[in-house]
Amino acid sequence: MFGRREFLAGAAALGLVEKASASVLTGDAADRAVDAFLKVQPFQGVVLIGRTGKPIYSRTIGFADIEAKKPAALGTPYVIASISKWLTSTALLRLAEAGKIDLDAPITRYLPDYRADTGAKVTLRYLMTNTSGVPNGFSTWTKANPDPDLFKKTFTTAQAVKLWCSGDLAFEPGAKFDYVLTNWVIITAIIEAVTGKAYADAMTELVIGPLGLTRTTPADPADIAISYRTLEPLVRQSNERFPFFAASGGYVSTAGDLLKAAHAVLDSGFLPPAHKKELLAVGWPDQDYALGGRVKTLFADGMPRVFAWETGRAAGYRSVLGHRFDDQTTVVLLNNTSISQKAMDEFAYSLFGTV
Repeated sequence: MFGRREFLAGAAALGLVEKASASVLTGDAADRAVDAFLKVQPFQGVVLIGRTGKPIYSRTIGFADIEAKKPAALGTPYVIASISKWLTSTALLRLAEAGKIDLDAPITRYLPDYRADTGAKVTLRYLMTNTSGVPNGFSTWTKANPDPDLFKKTFTTAQAVKLWCSGDLAFEPGAKFDYVLTNWVIITAIIEAVTGKAYADAMTELVIGPLGLTRTTPADPADIAISYRTLEPLVRQSNERFPFFAASGGYVSTAGDLLKAAHAVLDSGFLPPAHKKELLAVGWPDQDYALGGRVKTLFADGMPRVFAWETGRAAGYRSVLGHRFDDQTTVVLLNNTSISQKAMDEFAYSLFGTV
């Protein structure tokens, strides 16, 4: 991920950093920042800036479906990829609030059939911080067993855990950071075990419904933005996935839903103070990684400020959900044209009016 110097240098190189007296660019200043970005990156999608959960600037660029010439709209849903981890972590903290899980208990408490030797060492906290040591068995297995029809087959979450998430630990839990989806498949199994519901139903009950996220779903809606690998030539990129990958990166959402979620979870009382503090506690400083997302200190208005910073990348989809705590400003970017994630981060940073 980016640090302050990388951020400023990259944003300046793109011509994105401009002085602003306010803590966020609005109106003409925001338009200039967007226009500067469009000169150097083939961005298509949605830009939304909000404060205290209310939109103060929005702009849509290009197409959700290029072939059909269907313009991107503020309500267009995009795959949000790893921002799904942050939503899932919020659900887990609601379960912790209800006394149904302990983040520091061994996962075998909830999955008694999981292998005892490693399961006794791995906890939910290690899984949520991507420091569990559980290897990416899915990647290894698919390389050894190439199957173009794999995603047409049906596996239960329990089968996925046994097949792909039960290998020998790559390292002792807590020793390293390893951003692998298998952590989140195990998390999915735990959510299903403690709630007695399918993961998606549990998420709706715990987070999606209570927050009023009416366009946030693990299934692709009919009006989803199309994913593109390249624009010249124009090539689509599929985003096939299993239901048990949703926690890691399978959710679809809109800019408005993400703005609403950021304000409710990060500024309001959706989580009790103690559990909100847990959500935001950085457990792996080199990555600024907390539980299911990042919390970092960046400069804004000439001062160090604390931001929540969630990003997503899957197929041609790119997303950023940045939130500044002191003035409750949120920036949401959704894209479907495979642009650089680092460039997306720098673009979002510039929209906070950082100098």
